[in-house]
Amino acid sequence: MTNKKNEMNPTDAYDLNSVRMPDLSGTVLELFVAVLESPLGSLLIPGLLKNAGVVKLRKQHFDEAPTNFPLYFTGTLATETSAVSVTEWPVTSKTGLEFKFASAWDFTEAYQTKTISPEQVAEKLLAAIENSDQSNPPLRAFININRDEVLKQARESATRYKKGKALGPLDGVPVAVKDEVDMIPYPTTVGTAFLGQSPAIEDATAVARLRSAGALLIGKTNMHEIGIGVTGLNPHYGTVRNPYNPAHYTGGSSSGSAAAVAAGLCPIALGADGGGSVRIPAALCGMVGLKATYGRISEFGAAPLDWSVAHIGPIAANVSDLALGYATIAGPDPKDPNSLHQPVPTLNGWDNSNIKGLKIGVYWPWFRHASREIVAACQNLLEQFKGSGAQINEVVIPDLEAGRVAHLISIAGEMAQAMEQYHDEHHKEHGLDVRINLTLARAFTLLDYVKAQRVRTRMINHFKNAFEKVDVIVTPSTGLAAPFIPNTALPNGDSDLSTLTELMRFTTPANLTGLPAISFPAGYTDSGLPIGMQAIGRPWDEVTLMRLALAAERLIEKKAPFVHFNIL
Repeated sequence: MTNKKNEMNPTDAYDLNSVRMPDLSGTVLELFVAVLESPLGSLLIPGLLKNAGVVKLRKQHFDEAPTNFPLYFTGTLATETSAVSVTEWPVTSKTGLEFKFASAWDFTEAYQTKTISPEQVAEKLLAAIENSDQSNPPLRAFININRDEVLKQARESATRYKKGKALGPLDGVPVAVKDEVDMIPYPTTVGTAFLGQSPAIEDATAVARLRSAGALLIGKTNMHEIGIGVTGLNPHYGTVRNPYNPAHYTGGSSSGSAAAVAAGLCPIALGADGGGSVRIPAALCGMVGLKATYGRISEFGAAPLDWSVAHIGPIAANVSDLALGYATIAGPDPKDPNSLHQPVPTLNGWDNSNIKGLKIGVYWPWFRHASREIVAACQNLLEQFKGSGAQINEVVIPDLEAGRVAHLISIAGEMAQAMEQYHDEHHKEHGLDVRINLTLARAFTLLDYVKAQRVRTRMINHFKNAFEKVDVIVTPSTGLAAPFIPNTALPNGDSDLSTLTELMRFTTPANLTGLPAISFPAGYTDSGLPIGMQAIGRPWDEVTLMRLALAAERLIEKKAPFVHFNIL
C-alpha cells in the first residue's frame, strides 16, 4: 500500500517563480546606478537582495557540508595530458533535415579536392567579417582579428595540404575563440574597456589543442562584459546581433561565438559557460552548445572569473562538428588540477542516434515554465523521442529556487572578488548593468557564500537521486526566445532582471552541480526565432548527450538564418 503522507506531489515541490522587475535603461538607468553606488545605495540594496531571493535563503537551514568545487572523483589522478583518441574522432559530417551549414568536413574535403585553398578561405572569411560589420545593423561578432596572423595560419595549412601532410579533420577549418580565453597574439579583454592591455603570452590549453590540430584560429569573439549577463549587449564593442533576426539578441555571454557559427563564419567556436553562457546563445541562435562535466575541459588560460562554476565549451552548427571540437579540447591537463579527476574522455558511441530504451527524465512543472511556443516545441520533440523508442519518466528535483540563489551568490560573488583588484580605478568603466550586478554582489557576505556551497551539496544529491532512474533530464534551454533589442538599451545597455531570469531558468543547475549539459535545436517560433532543448547528463557522460542531440538533428528541420555567409 502506498503511503500517501510521504508521497511528494511534483507540483508542490516546484518553487521557481518568474521575477517581475522594472526594465531600466537610458537616463533612468544612469540615475539608478549613480544612487546605488552612492551612500544612499545602502537604502536600496536590502530590497534588491530580497527580490533576488538572497534574504529568503539567509533564513533557510541546510544540514549538508559545503561543496566548494563540484568534482566527481573517479580514481587515480591523471599525471599527464591526454585526450580523446584520434581513432574515435568523427570522420565525416552527419547532418539531418536542415539548411546546409558548411561543416568542418566540407572545408577539409574542399581542400583535399583543391576546390578551394585555406588561403582563399581566409581571404573570403576576412572579407565576410568586414562586410558583416558594415551592414545595418552590424553583426559585431568579433572584438579582435589579426589579419596577418590569420593569413599566416592559412598559408601554413595550405602548405601541409600540398605536401599531403594535413594534421587531420580540423586542418584549415575556421574556428573562433571567445575573448575570455587566451590566444596568441591577442589580448584578452573579457569584453571590458580596460583589461587586455597586452597580448597573451601563451595559448589557453583548449586553444593550444585546436592550434595543434591545425585549426584556422580566426580571432576573438565579442561577449557580454565579464560574462555577467546573458543578452550579448556590450557597450564597449557593440551589441552582437542574432543572425536569425538582427533586431533580436543572441543571448550570452558567448554571444559572438554563437553568432559567428550561425552566420556561417566558422563551423565551430569556443565559448565559456558559468551559468548558461554557451547553451543560451547556442539555443537563441539555433546552434548546438555543450557544457561538459566540471573539469572535463581544462580551464587553463581562461580568465579567472568564476572558478567553481566555469566551463569552456564548443558551439557548432551540427552535432558532428560539436563532437569534433569536444574531442580536440577535452581531457586531463596538468596545468589545471581540477581536470585531473576525470576518466579518459571518449567518443565511443556518440553517433548512435538509436535512442530506443533511453530513459529521459522530465520534471514537468519545470519543463513547462517557459513561453507557450517554447513548451509546445520542446514537448513535440519529446513526443518524437518517445516515438523513436525512448522512455519518458517523470522525476522530481526539489529546491530549485535555493539552487538558483546559490548559483547567483557563487558566480556573482566570485566575479566581484575577481574584479576587486580593479575596482577603485576601473569600476566606473564597466557597463551600467555590470556595475549594478557587481555592486549587489559586493553586498553578499561570507555566510551567504558558505551557505550557497551547502545548497550546492544538496542539489548534487537531488540530481544524483533523479539519475538513479533516468539517463538524461530534459528541459527547454531558455524560458523565452531571443528577446527584441529595444532602442532604449542602445548603446549603453539596460538592466532587465526579469528577462535575465527567464533566459537562465534551466541552465544554472548544471553549473552549480558540475553536471554536463547540452543545448540543441528543437524548432522555431512562429516568427522564425530558434528554440533550444537542454539535456543534462550524469558525470562524464557527454556521449549520451551528443547521442540525444544527434537524434534530434534527424527530426528537426533547420532553417536558414537571415544573415549568413557562404565561405566555400
